[in-house]
Amino acid sequence: MTDLPGRRLLLVHAHPDDESINNGATMAKYAAEGALVTLVTCTLGEEGEVIPPGLAHLAADRDDALGGHRVGELAAAMKELGVTDHRFLGGAGRYRDSGMMGAPQNERPHCFWRADVDEAAAYLVEVIREVRPQVLVTYDPHGGYGHPDHVQAHRVAMRAVELAAEKAFRRDLGEPHEIAKVYWNCVPRSVAEEGFARLREAAAAGAAVPFPGVAALDDVPGVVPDEEVTAAPRTAPYVAAKAAAMRAHATQVVVDGHFFALSNELSQPLFADEFYRLVRGRAGGPGREDDLFAGLGLPGPDFTGPDGGAGGAGAGAGEGAC
Repeated sequence: MTDLPGRRLLLVHAHPDDESINNGATMAKYAAEGALVTLVTCTLGEEGEVIPPGLAHLAADRDDALGGHRVGELAAAMKELGVTDHRFLGGAGRYRDSGMMGAPQNERPHCFWRADVDEAAAYLVEVIREVRPQVLVTYDPHGGYGHPDHVQAHRVAMRAVELAAEKAFRRDLGEPHEIAKVYWNCVPRSVAEEGFARLREAAAAGAAVPFPGVAALDDVPGVVPDEEVTAAPRTAPYVAAKAAAMRAHATQVVVDGHFFALSNELSQPLFADEFYRLVRGRAGGPGREDDLFAGLGLPGPDFTGPDGGAGGAGAGAGEGAC
């Protein structure tokens, strides 16, 4: 890839929809600001549960055609976020969705959970050496909530960071590149608690709760003590783009106002603010960073966003979501 933008962000996710739920506003923000935002998705999400009754035939236990359908959903979501560089690890279908932890699908030889970490990491090394990101975002070692593909995505991403910088490793994959900063997705406990408190208050006041039940705090991936959060980019002005991207994943997510639900039909807050933990590299200063590229001495954003700050085309006005 030639003529790379000055700022380059790489995100590594397990299935289509994970990126929009976890980082949709962040991706929209940086794409709008002129950064190169690259998404690598590790599986097609073939084992996901299908929400719309009319698409139930796509499920793995019927036509087993969900993966191909979710490729289209991901493309639509990326259009909503303004992201033009999205890829599947090793090519679409290289690794199959492993299902939930302990499921029989974990034993399939071609599932992502069974992949050799170094072999899978080599596919990501090739991407890293091509787009040469300064910043990488992925999950924590628990994968946010313990799904085997999320755990494996963490392992592969962190190993690829190491291998991409090694001068002696696979020079056929490109020139070595060291990623300056690595972040893990997270949600401050206070933010999660506040979001669910508003949801319960709305229900108690007789407001129409859009889904049959309410999720628990433990259903939110990556909740951590507030003091562990090191970065909070200004993502709230991009929540409309995030919500639109989530809606694009229609087989997996239903969005209603400031809330969303997965196939369990349990309402969760749709978080406009997105948070991160810096686990590799140096922070850009004291306190929480408001820019994932802080401290790297790179050119600033190319545009002015909807809040009067950094940003630009493709960003949606804030909806007042949690």
